[in-house]
Amino acid sequence: MDEFDASRSAARMRDAESPLTGLRERFSVPEDTVYMDGNSLGVHGQDAAAALERAVDQWKEYGVEGWTEADPPWFDYGERLGDRLADVVGAKPAECVAANATTVNIHALVGAFLDAADGTRVVVNELDFPTDHYAIRSRLRVRGLDPDEHLVVVESDDGRTIEADAVAEAVDDDTAVVFMPSVLYRSGQLLDVEAITEIAHEYDAYAGFDLAHSVGVVDHDLHFDGVDFAVWCSYKYLNAGPGAIGGLYVREDHFDLPPAMAGWWGNADDTQFDLAPEFEPARGAAAFQIGTVPVFAAAPLFGALDVTEAAGVGELRAHSLALTRYLVSLVDERLPECTIGTPREGERRGGYVAVEHPDAGKLSRALRDRGVVVDFRPPNVVRVAPSPYYVGFEDVWLAVDEIREILDANAHLAYGEDGEQVT
Repeated sequence: MDEFDASRSAARMRDAESPLTGLRERFSVPEDTVYMDGNSLGVHGQDAAAALERAVDQWKEYGVEGWTEADPPWFDYGERLGDRLADVVGAKPAECVAANATTVNIHALVGAFLDAADGTRVVVNELDFPTDHYAIRSRLRVRGLDPDEHLVVVESDDGRTIEADAVAEAVDDDTAVVFMPSVLYRSGQLLDVEAITEIAHEYDAYAGFDLAHSVGVVDHDLHFDGVDFAVWCSYKYLNAGPGAIGGLYVREDHFDLPPAMAGWWGNADDTQFDLAPEFEPARGAAAFQIGTVPVFAAAPLFGALDVTEAAGVGELRAHSLALTRYLVSLVDERLPECTIGTPREGERRGGYVAVEHPDAGKLSRALRDRGVVVDFRPPNVVRVAPSPYYVGFEDVWLAVDEIREILDANAHLAYGEDGEQVT
């Protein structure tokens, strides 16, 4: 095996050889910044901004007629975007729609699949994004079920990872839904979607996933894996902008499932404006739309998907793995004070790396003040997310070099626990 070259010049050479290096030109990375927080919010993209500007211009030109005369018509934004999102997540076109927000979609889909299930328990895990649990607990209470009894929480052995075997031990004949993230938001572990789906199906339970931290950077294959439903946002790796519209997937086997949160935008198109007293669901995932599509929150996704499609999710995944592997190697080489909390195996790693340090909060604040944008997850994680869309190997090198300088100078100790400078 070749010796690892931790030099800046080697990082530049890697960038020169990368097929996706030119993709960065389509984005506006904040000036004088090494941006490593694309797992929270992607940066401004020229394609997304242009799509939004087109929608604004069409509003100016058409007024209300934009619902049918705009290009594309506002009326079917959700379905058109869903057709394109299907390629990103490995689904059939009718199985996806752009709609609502992530938490709303969790309410809607967990509720619908709870209604359809024989069991009454939902299996989650202790390392989930907490707001997913807020929604699921709410859905259980609405059905007269005590969340403390009917929400089964899989525990982690190491505080970093959740293994499929542990999920299997939590599922039984009373399980209605197994709902997991594709990637754990603290550690960056990529869960085995196919294996967890098979576990759920062994007990006639439904398998659902929150893809917020993987869509656009992991090459999912939801339909092939048998996943029953999924939700995601589009403002992280898909770079559609703050507050961008969410997305959802419902496997075609469940197209007859009544939406638990019916709304007029999920009504069949040909009778939607009849305003009949009874809801007539659209065919496919489109039935799970609720309120009127937010045109300006959805429009940027058209442009953002142009970039994803041009690069290809498979190529983006490969570049992401190369960037995170390089990041792990640099931490090993240059930061002995830090440990890696993310699985080292590529197939178990999402798009970011948890760099652990006892003073991670202070370190994160010091990095931001020096132009390296990361985020902190208590108690000890600096999340470093080299988005393959606009981050290069030299950026990764610069981020690690800045950590080295901060630690050498004890510069992070100038910050309190609240992130404010104290000296």
